Amino acid sequence: MDRNPSPPCSDAEEEEGDAVGNTVYSKHWLFSVLTRLIEVIAPAEPDPAASPEGARTELDEEMENDICKVWDMSMDEDVALFLQEFNAPDIFMGVFAKSKCPRLTEICVGILGNMACFQDICMSISKDENLGQVLLQRLCDSDSPTLLETSRLLLTCLSQPEVANVWVERIRENPSVYDCVCFIMSSSTNVELLVKVGEVVDKLFDLDEELMLNWIKNGTCRSVGPSVDDSPEELPDFKIVPCILEAAKQVRSDNPEGLDVYMHILQLLTTVDEGVQAIVQAPDGGKETWSLLYDLVCQELCQPDDPPIIVQEQKTVLASILSVLSAMFASQTEQEYTRMRKSKSCFFSVFFFYMPLIGSLIRILQYMEGCGKRAVDNSKESEQEETGKTDVNEEDFHLKILKDICCELLSNMLQELTKENTLEGLHQGHLNEQTCSCAFQNLLPLYFASVESFLEVLREADQTLADNLEKRFPSLKVHT
Repeated sequence: MDRNPSPPCSDAEEEEGDAVGNTVYSKHWLFSVLTRLIEVIAPAEPDPAASPEGARTELDEEMENDICKVWDMSMDEDVALFLQEFNAPDIFMGVFAKSKCPRLTEICVGILGNMACFQDICMSISKDENLGQVLLQRLCDSDSPTLLETSRLLLTCLSQPEVANVWVERIRENPSVYDCVCFIMSSSTNVELLVKVGEVVDKLFDLDEELMLNWIKNGTCRSVGPSVDDSPEELPDFKIVPCILEAAKQVRSDNPEGLDVYMHILQLLTTVDEGVQAIVQAPDGGKETWSLLYDLVCQELCQPDDPPIIVQEQKTVLASILSVLSAMFASQTEQEYTRMRKSKSCFFSVFFFYMPLIGSLIRILQYMEGCGKRAVDNSKESEQEETGKTDVNEEDFHLKILKDICCELLSNMLQELTKENTLEGLHQGHLNEQTCSCAFQNLLPLYFASVESFLEVLREADQTLADNLEKRFPSLKVHT
């Protein structure tokens, strides 16, 4: 059976006034399905198919087929309004309270999710405190499809400006949400669920810095979490960063959009000092985070055999990753200076090889130059075709953000290079006249001090290359 069968052919035309709004769906049919749903959760007589507790654990095929049709039909606003008028949300509340059937719970949450796509209904659902609390409890469900629909519903509500604050406040006041979300991110292998939960967390952190700070500091309280038999179960002592990393590892190969979401969550963490410290002061000193991000940049994204246009497709995820790496680099470098200023390479020894990262940063800048030239050409063609005023291209805006982040990290790394590091880069091919020229072209004049510092080190490693670069960039001639 398909998960969501097509809506039924209606006989609404045969009975005048039976159609739901401007649809061909029958009010009588919808009424009968909802009535049967009430009977399922509150049977008049004991049902042989029921569990010992008196509630069905499975739906019969006909009922499942019909309620799935309602699920599909609820995407229509007229149907959604009819369901609201019939107090369907209250019926679903009864399902959540009494049903032991995961499939039925999933469908009912899914119908609510469709209904919440319409502003007035979303406001009504959101303002119902009891329903809101019950829906948050669904995050502690052990059924992945139900968790997916619950996450979709929450994201829909959080995306409505009129009610977003209601849900943020409700979630802030429910510590169990943190534990349940962390449990999903750290243990689920369902990529679709992980992506949707990630979108919820990303939206929450973007909407409310206070909630993000609370979750960063959280991990000391224990609460009731998911259990197969619905019995109370203590969850582990979760920390937000390891949970995000585990989810990112699960989605990285199968879902590029999901990886983008989790990288943006990490980027949001770095917008506050507490978030940066949560990353770099993990038990492993931040090595797991650095290793994952380093591997993504150096081994997967924007590779030498990719066409330059790839930077357009990957600009948002690259910007998030480089932003986190930049924050980590600055924080760890500062800590290394505090502990032992005598060894500049100490930080790098902790995070393995760093020269390939410098090479990747320069390659990104090279690819962006190619995209920039293409954008200029396209702009000229566009101006010839249209004479009106054009808005700033959104893609150009995101590329500029990526360039700024890339340049900041590159300048910081170049400033920390020693002669030995530079020789290593020259030997590996990451540094040569072409790559250095690209770096200088993008870093000057804003990062003049970093470039000048690197040129001094480069002169010790390769005098000829340093001289050639000085000729190409006269402003760098040493004043001695």
